[in-house]
Amino acid sequence: MTRTVPLTPLLERFAHQPQRLSKTARIEQALRLSILHDWPEDSRLPSHRILCGELGVARDTLAQAMRQLSDEGIIVTGQGQGTWTRRPSAPHPMPVESSPRLSSRAAGILDVPSASAIQSGAFMPGIPDITQFPMAKWRELYASVTVPRNALLLSYSGGGYGPLKRAIRDFLWRWRRLECDTEQIIITDGTHNGIELCALALTDAGDRVLMESPCYWGARNIFSVLGARVERLAWSPETGHDTAPFSEGVRLAYFTGSHHYPLSVPTSRAHREALCHRLRPDFVLEDDYEFTGEDGANLMYDGRSARHLLVGSFSKLMFPGLRLGYLVAPRALVAPLNQLRSEVFREGRLLDQAALAQFIAEGELDAWYRRIQRDYLARQQVMHDQLIQVPGVVNVSPPSHSISLCVQFAPGVDDRRIASRLLQSHLITRPLSPACAPEDPRSGLILGIGMLSGSSLAAEAVRLRQVLTRCLAP
Repeated sequence: MTRTVPLTPLLERFAHQPQRLSKTARIEQALRLSILHDWPEDSRLPSHRILCGELGVARDTLAQAMRQLSDEGIIVTGQGQGTWTRRPSAPHPMPVESSPRLSSRAAGILDVPSASAIQSGAFMPGIPDITQFPMAKWRELYASVTVPRNALLLSYSGGGYGPLKRAIRDFLWRWRRLECDTEQIIITDGTHNGIELCALALTDAGDRVLMESPCYWGARNIFSVLGARVERLAWSPETGHDTAPFSEGVRLAYFTGSHHYPLSVPTSRAHREALCHRLRPDFVLEDDYEFTGEDGANLMYDGRSARHLLVGSFSKLMFPGLRLGYLVAPRALVAPLNQLRSEVFREGRLLDQAALAQFIAEGELDAWYRRIQRDYLARQQVMHDQLIQVPGVVNVSPPSHSISLCVQFAPGVDDRRIASRLLQSHLITRPLSPACAPEDPRSGLILGIGMLSGSSLAAEAVRLRQVLTRCLAP
């Protein structure tokens, strides 16, 4: 028997979507969340006329959102018979022998899930402001390189598009005061691809990889799945690294770049240099995960070094879907890294690389970042002022130009439970404790400020403070 769904959850979720998103995107996300979390399977949706009236949108806007959900298979529409939800119900128990067996490395990663199935919404970390990005200019540049005379851009790329590598070299000098040769730059499909390339080339199964705690879990997953022995050493900006002894050599040490993720504080070059002097890793890989512009001196990278590497991405500067990044490698490693990348991953996306090269060369990236980083700083201040008032919050990362901030709780607080309760109120955050080593007791929340701004940010920040205060109440 079909049931017509109540509209209250949908209207609440729609109201809590970032106002800067298009109405189509807000409707699509609100419907998806309601189908997955609020409504049972085989529930009948009200007519399009009723939905449009309740949501205050045009029929074409609703239809676009419905088409996307239909393509995903979570709604089904019968001609003249209405629309039903298709949220999967709990599966029937399957015999163990008929269940697919995953590899041990896949099982190890999925046993501690980190990547969220929800990738948008209030305070979703890791997402920049994609609504204000100058997409018209980007389309114009992309169209200018997509012409018949540029047919060679449809082929593979050997280490990356030359003009883009030169643009990145100059960009790193302007914003980081880092010197390197164009030949040292390898274009990658985002930061993860650069980290994976380094892990493949420089580590064998069983090699020790040192990471900080808390760590960037994406990098931890890459090293773990390739068989490295990942060991994490607690770091705090006040006291530096834990002094626990290490009995064996370290093959590779991985650090987030000048701005720590997920703590969202400036890193300390002195702390890392002291640690590397003590442990003497064969290679040091820095990940400029959150490019903030103002703290480049914290990087250890030296273009003349034979053991230092740097990876970076434009996903946090521009938009996540771009998936273009760079790896700056020692000269002696460039040729084998390029060859390994061609053999394992292949290369391409020259059209995207050409558009990005022009975007940087014409000063558009610099102009965009100077504009948006001021906005990020103001948003961080709003969040800091609200969250520092919450009883049970012991620290809030200082306002910066980054897109993330970190809230730390008093010891013993179950941050996973808090994040789950916030999600019920349509507030998407990430718990801090899964990024920490077992002996590191810190807990808290990782939040983003890219999806909200202006009055919507102010209102949601107040709501977050209120809900979080109730969650942390004794």
